[in-house]
Amino acid sequence: MSATNRDESRDDIGTVRGAIDWQARYCDEAGAPIAARLVRALLQVKKTDTACARRLSGWAGRPLDDSLALRVLAGLHHLRLTGTAPRLEPVFAGFVSEQSDVDALVSEAVEQFDTLVLPWFDRPPQTNEAARSATIMAALMWLAQRAAPKFDLTEIGASAGINTMMGRFHFDLGGVKVGPSLSSIAIAPGWRGAAPPAGPVEIVGAKGCDLSPVDLADPAQALRLKAYVWPDATDRMLRLDKAIASVTRAAPDLVQMDAAPFVEQRLAEPQSDGVTRVLFHTIVWQYLSDHARAEIEAMMGDAGAQATAERPLAWVRLETNRQTFRHELEVRYWPGPENWITLAEAHPHGEWVEWLGD
Repeated sequence: MSATNRDESRDDIGTVRGAIDWQARYCDEAGAPIAARLVRALLQVKKTDTACARRLSGWAGRPLDDSLALRVLAGLHHLRLTGTAPRLEPVFAGFVSEQSDVDALVSEAVEQFDTLVLPWFDRPPQTNEAARSATIMAALMWLAQRAAPKFDLTEIGASAGINTMMGRFHFDLGGVKVGPSLSSIAIAPGWRGAAPPAGPVEIVGAKGCDLSPVDLADPAQALRLKAYVWPDATDRMLRLDKAIASVTRAAPDLVQMDAAPFVEQRLAEPQSDGVTRVLFHTIVWQYLSDHARAEIEAMMGDAGAQATAERPLAWVRLETNRQTFRHELEVRYWPGPENWITLAEAHPHGEWVEWLGD
């Protein structure tokens, strides 16, 4: 693809066609060709005489920010996971690689199961990937050199709360190991660059919120979360199964609440000396309204102005750079520099991390 075409695609992401094209290229860049083919097939689904086609064509929101293509992909995956559409199995298994064949089979499935796929348009994806916590843990290790090594975590858009449980996971981050060694969930992404600074990290509290929290103890809700896992990502599915087993033993602290009021509530709670209060989120910011983003930024700025060396504050985010298709790990902390610091770039689902920090 020429540089001109790449620019045009980015300029066109406000349209449904442009968003589908961007999402398919994002999947390809992430090493997920099966997901990319399924997403591209939505261009043919738009041509069918179905309610799904009409929802696609008439989408009133922001198709890329709303992850429109991934909503439909999850609906198709749910058909596969439930055995409802067996003719899709070869597509999801990667045995059908010709785009025209994928187009035909996906369009056929939508025409046959239109009413089953249609409800998936109504909710944004909830991709609760445990491996993304590797970057958050690396950021905590970096912060432990600059703030207090004890952390009280607040996660917005926490979905099922899997990443609030990162204190239960064992990490190998470029050879630096942290977390319980006997954990059933071991996170060891491919590591590029220097390792994060080694040192003690203690998570003394962690709480998350979500507009529609997922209860992994409920098989139907757990299956719904699995539907959002891309078909190429077999390791992700295995990690999710282990997280589900972990949740049945001890559920995460998770509440149903909007992000901004939750941040306000958490910032108002007492903070102990020697504990760094941390707000974090992974692939969430795009789903928030402009008003909610501005509220959170203002609240964090005000709280940061009150932070002290004894009661520090930090903000850790892992969000998508739409030009590079990579996720960027950025940190701010108070008292500290008045700018965001980029610590790493990462694969969308935590397969690798490239450390950029000192």
